[in-house]
Amino acid sequence: MSAPSRQFIEELLNSAGIEINGNHPYDVQVHNDNVYDRILAGGTLAAGESYMDGWWDCQALDQFFDRIFRAKLDQKIKSRRETLWYFLKARLFNLQKNRRAYQVGEEHYDVGNELYKAMLDKEMTYTCGYWKNASNLDEAQRAKLDLVCRKIDLQPGMAVLDLGCGWGAFAKYAAENYGAKVTGVTVSKEQVELGNRMCKDLPVEIKLDDYRNVTGRYDRVISIGIMEHVGLKNYRTYMETTNNCLKDDGIAFIHTIGNNISTAAGNPWTTQYIFPNSMLPSIAQLAGAMEDLFVMEDWHNFGPDYDKTLMVWYDKFEKNWPRFKEQYGERFRRMWHFYLLSSAGAFRSRIIQLWQIVMTKPGTPQPECRLT
Repeated sequence: MSAPSRQFIEELLNSAGIEINGNHPYDVQVHNDNVYDRILAGGTLAAGESYMDGWWDCQALDQFFDRIFRAKLDQKIKSRRETLWYFLKARLFNLQKNRRAYQVGEEHYDVGNELYKAMLDKEMTYTCGYWKNASNLDEAQRAKLDLVCRKIDLQPGMAVLDLGCGWGAFAKYAAENYGAKVTGVTVSKEQVELGNRMCKDLPVEIKLDDYRNVTGRYDRVISIGIMEHVGLKNYRTYMETTNNCLKDDGIAFIHTIGNNISTAAGNPWTTQYIFPNSMLPSIAQLAGAMEDLFVMEDWHNFGPDYDKTLMVWYDKFEKNWPRFKEQYGERFRRMWHFYLLSSAGAFRSRIIQLWQIVMTKPGTPQPECRLT
């Protein structure tokens, strides 16, 4: 262990009110003194990997990250090598091009349907719930799906294209409750198989495909949680695809996590272990991509609801972990803790947001949608 490394990390943590080996739930407990050199050399990626390896612990990671992000310490421990490498990769290469599109499906969404069934609501909705009038996860997710239907003014018989449809939660809800006909695409084989079973006997088709390959004309084109995987070089392609598939009097809709600042790459640890090739869009990036294609009718932020959603997912994951520990192992468990609780801390500290965006084509009368 380098004494200067420990001193530097300790001073950073103290500036956020966090102590090394302290007594508060948000304090860190260090088990390997080499962790200080490792984090300074490897930045945020090394911080996550050292936690996965058991080099340090924290009783309440969500509280820890809330403090870390509010104090902007994540920016201060980025190694220059790490930052430069991920920036250059994103700038020089299209990390989300067609042949890479299925990587996130294989590495994250195909990790196991049973695990997701245990963690999510009964309809397996893997995005933020809407907690305004909800008292539990099932109610919050159902409220979110209904909010989407109301925002796009969904009517019986309408044809809907769902880009990045997951296990078909929206498709199922829209078909059962609004009489819609839904075509969904996802890059996850596991989601296609289970989603089509869940939507059996409904006017729903879920297909394994990349959003860039879709064709046809639809009354509504939506996405709930795909924009985080689209990438900087493809935002315009996404908007053009949506525009081409949307009827002239149709409504388009996006539900996405959003970044307060414009970046060219995602968080190194998240892109390495959770969502390959992912990054969060900013308002400026999305607005630039939709320019001259769409009129922005509504932009709704309810990011704090994702904090609550993630904490419920974490509680359900922990409750059901004994069923999965032999299959996945302790390192996976610690990885999932880091993923869920660092994300909760990010939303709690307001460094990232959850946006719902309603769009129409220029010249279309403003829709009379219920927006809350």
